[in-house]
Amino acid sequence: MAKKVSKNSRVDKKKDGADNGKNFVKVVKSVKDPVTGKYTYKQQIIHKDEVKEFFAK
Repeated sequence: MAKKVSKNSRVDKKKDGADNGKNFVKVVKSVKDPVTGKYTYKQQIIHKDEVKEFFAK
């Protein structure tokens, strides 16, 4: 029989900080080509603290 994982051991893993997958988001930015006028989409997975910097560029 498999042993259950205690609640406390799972909570400790959440305290790791930056390695947690919940801290990363996928952002999509539309960029217009000045020559053709067509839009392309730039996608990237970044840390949630860098979202404003991504859209500022």
